[in-house]
Amino acid sequence: MIPTKEIFAIDEKEIHALIRGGRAGRHDVSRILARAREGRRLGLAEIAALLSVEAPRDLEAIFQGAREVKEQVFGKRIILFAPLYLSNRCANNCLYCGFRRENREAARKTLSVPDVVREAAFLFEQGYRRLLLVAGETQGDASLAYLCDAVEAIYRETPMRMVHVNAAPLSVEGFRRLKGGGAGVYQCFQETYHVATYRRMHPSGPKRDYAWRLSVMDRAMEGGFGDVGMGVLFGLYDYRFEALSVVAHALYLEQAFGVGPHTVSVPRLQPAPGAALSRAPHPVSDAVFKKIVAVFRLALPYAGVVVSTREGATLRDAVIRIGASQISAGSRTDIGGYADGAERAGTPQFSLRDSRSLDEMVRSVLEAELLPSLCTACYRTGRTGEHFRRAAESGALQERCLANALLSLMEYLQRHGSAGSRAAGLQRIEAVLEEVPDEALRRRLADRLDRVRRGEADLHQ
Repeated sequence: MIPTKEIFAIDEKEIHALIRGGRAGRHDVSRILARAREGRRLGLAEIAALLSVEAPRDLEAIFQGAREVKEQVFGKRIILFAPLYLSNRCANNCLYCGFRRENREAARKTLSVPDVVREAAFLFEQGYRRLLLVAGETQGDASLAYLCDAVEAIYRETPMRMVHVNAAPLSVEGFRRLKGGGAGVYQCFQETYHVATYRRMHPSGPKRDYAWRLSVMDRAMEGGFGDVGMGVLFGLYDYRFEALSVVAHALYLEQAFGVGPHTVSVPRLQPAPGAALSRAPHPVSDAVFKKIVAVFRLALPYAGVVVSTREGATLRDAVIRIGASQISAGSRTDIGGYADGAERAGTPQFSLRDSRSLDEMVRSVLEAELLPSLCTACYRTGRTGEHFRRAAESGALQERCLANALLSLMEYLQRHGSAGSRAAGLQRIEAVLEEVPDEALRRRLADRLDRVRRGEADLHQ
């Protein structure tokens, strides 16, 4: 579908006016949360009001509301994945990034396609079933051809089931080529919607073009991507401005294409080796970070809210209870750091704060009485884009996604889980089965889980 209106643009005066007017009392918070629980779309003024909240009692109400909305749409599932960094060569000079062109200390490295396959195969053997490919920005058709070759080789030469891509903006035709190779979600972060800050943070390179980056989601969707992922780098500018801008952009996409972002990521600025920026110009505290996650869940109930290993274990364990629905695990942001180890890897993009392995993350999610999921069924069965949004918002995905989460967890436990995670996981699966009210469904699930226990793989609905 082609947009029916002009390309999205941020009205900075309007956003700042919303921030100035966004003072919410307890009655306002209760009213807004009631609307969110009813599945009604919140307006930007209501989002601004929630972002203004500082009183602990009102914040707890927001967290509880976000938890309830998340469970209405996604249940207790937490999606687990790994990023796979392909190259740290980059034509840009982003002040906050270890990949920046003028970082003379960086050990540059680009994985060959066979090395990409080796990394993907290694990760599959650890239990991962979906990857997010990440690369620095280089110019020309060679970069696109490399991405397409990497995606196609992973599918062709490994059992990996789903490959998403985080890469520089492309033309519509470029997106058609990338989608044609089998890429699932296309992800690209605006970094900051504030124009003056954007220009200051990106002094040179193709990324300096604010408008080209801002319009990337339009081109991706026109090029065939029903699912896109967006976000900003919190810490570069006022978090309220950035969060409101993300929501405004998401609502524009929904109006123009019938569906907003499939995921919204919440990265926060972290130190990076060789970065020119050593501290966040607008620091975001852990308390504010939790508020951002919860408000995104309330504002965009159908979107996966993604929290990476940029954040520490304690904070990540907290946000999966209040709205986050996807987390990376066992991540490396260096090049070739999985199969070869750090001693042979290229310089990382930024520092990580949660080094727990996939198995440790599975155990942590189980301890939170949530359900770790490695499911990839929606992408592979065509439940994407507008179809996914409508089903998610209506709650129609609950039964199917619960089944797929249980089946993918059982497969992980049987093939990759440690003794501790296996014991905890099997106990959790039994508890979840007991909560299924439909006896016929419960029997069907139990039968399929037993088939996985006996060795079958990739069972899904």
